[in-house]
Amino acid sequence: MAARDRSRRRGPGVPAGRMMASEQQSVLEPDVPDLPAGPGPLPRRTAAVRLAAALRARRRWLVPALAVLLLAQMAAAMVTTAVQQTPTIDEPVYVATATDYLHEHRLRYNTEHPPLGKLVIMAGLAVADPHYDPSYRGDQGQVGRHLLYSSGNDPWRVMLWARLPVIALTLLFGLVAFAFAREVLGTAAGLLALALYCFSPDLVAHGSLATLDVPSAGFVLTAAWLVWRARRRPRLYLPLAGAALGASLATKMSALPAVPVLMALAVVSVWGARPGRAPRALTAAAVVAVTAVAVVWLSYLAVDPRLRALSAQPVPAVPGLRGFLVGLMPFPQSYRDGMRMQFAMEDYPWQGYLFGHVYTGSRWYYLPAALLVKTPLGMLALWAAGAVALLWVRRLRRVAPYLLLPPAVLLASAMTGSRDFGTRYAIFMPMFLAVAGAAVVTVRRRWARPVGGALVLFVAVSSLRAFPFYLPYANEAFGGPAKTHLWLHDSNVDWGQDLGRLADRLRERYPGERIWLVYKGSGVPAYYGVHAADPRKVPPGKVHGLLVVSDSSAAKARGTLAELIDSSRPVDDVGHSITIYRR
Repeated sequence: MAARDRSRRRGPGVPAGRMMASEQQSVLEPDVPDLPAGPGPLPRRTAAVRLAAALRARRRWLVPALAVLLLAQMAAAMVTTAVQQTPTIDEPVYVATATDYLHEHRLRYNTEHPPLGKLVIMAGLAVADPHYDPSYRGDQGQVGRHLLYSSGNDPWRVMLWARLPVIALTLLFGLVAFAFAREVLGTAAGLLALALYCFSPDLVAHGSLATLDVPSAGFVLTAAWLVWRARRRPRLYLPLAGAALGASLATKMSALPAVPVLMALAVVSVWGARPGRAPRALTAAAVVAVTAVAVVWLSYLAVDPRLRALSAQPVPAVPGLRGFLVGLMPFPQSYRDGMRMQFAMEDYPWQGYLFGHVYTGSRWYYLPAALLVKTPLGMLALWAAGAVALLWVRRLRRVAPYLLLPPAVLLASAMTGSRDFGTRYAIFMPMFLAVAGAAVVTVRRRWARPVGGALVLFVAVSSLRAFPFYLPYANEAFGGPAKTHLWLHDSNVDWGQDLGRLADRLRERYPGERIWLVYKGSGVPAYYGVHAADPRKVPPGKVHGLLVVSDSSAAKARGTLAELIDSSRPVDDVGHSITIYRR
């Protein structure tokens, strides 16, 4: 009877032995009695709600604060590097070309690269307003040195203003990486991606130079993000994605393999949002391609509205299928001339250096090997784990093509190149894989976030220890920045950036000594106070005093220079890129 009475009180439809949800709640959380209005202690549940709201509010400002902190430390590292480094080998060419754009509005120099990246550099030069002699005759490298050292300009000031727009653009691309990761993987992943981006030694090194590698790669990352966003609002984001892709093409021609990839991803985005509408999906690809081509044309028109092809360099003929395809490209004549120059340079037998071996030609595995040396170990681990997570976890697979396919195709294309000069040719890898690596924290395992955080901390420590010598960075497995020259050369180690530091070192530690110099770079040693002779032009027996050699030259030394180095004693190191020997 008592059991029937209890069942009857539960009401119809409620089985015996169960309780209604309201009854369960009343057992788990006893009701708080109504309190009279007026002052007095708050109910426990109201206080908990307010505490949760306070934590949410704190989180809202904590995330932007952390993002700003990460970007601020990257900005500080890049500006410090920009202030301390002398011009690298390529920078005077871009600076002279940008100055010619500013004053003469002509497409005369550096035809092998499109103009947009140099227009970015020009924004800083417009503030510096360097003196320029348009009548000077010489190749583009000579014009750059004349501008910096023989025209009454302060090269330190000119180079800083040329580098600042690239630094600003590099920081903006960091925000793109953060927004991309946060949108597809969550807030914690966004912060982790931004940390990987900001602590990448390669991005800090090349983002602080007036060069084209970081701008071109960053625009490809932006295009991939916008194509992803086109899943919801294709009419807005597809033209923007095409504009970003066009900006990359208008900066470096090496971005061309990304065009079919992003067109295909545009089809995937529109088809996934509205299955069964094939014409609409194909239209999406066309919008991306047409907009990209239009941006390339606009970049040339911004320099010279008459589009005069006035290259100071001879344009080689490219026979066969390659020449035929170049002629079909829907780009201005100067762009197609630049492609012909690039093909001619690819046919040149360049000399490379990898893991202590000098060789002529290229090695298909050069870029993966160089990335293995120059990427922090924690970053390598997160890249691999993030890529596996994107492919393994079902809910992440839809974003995997957007994060993994563009860098994979660009890397495969770069690996076929003949110029084994540095990881700058694969600078898109730390950008895309910063976002991909952040996928680790989305894995539903207890260890995922602590391990991800520990690896990011390892990356940060490794990167900060290299300050301010980011260009010659190598990870701990390869001995750190001081040992990079044993494994790699050129822009991986020594790109002419330490001529100013060399002048300071000689003045402070070796005043009055005889200097013999083999310098690999575009700077003018005498301008900085380095008065030296070339030891290769005299008999070895006459070389006494200090022998100063750029590490790239030492790595490939043959003949007289090799004999001089072997018979000398290393006594000092400048910036991990120049070695001082005593002889």
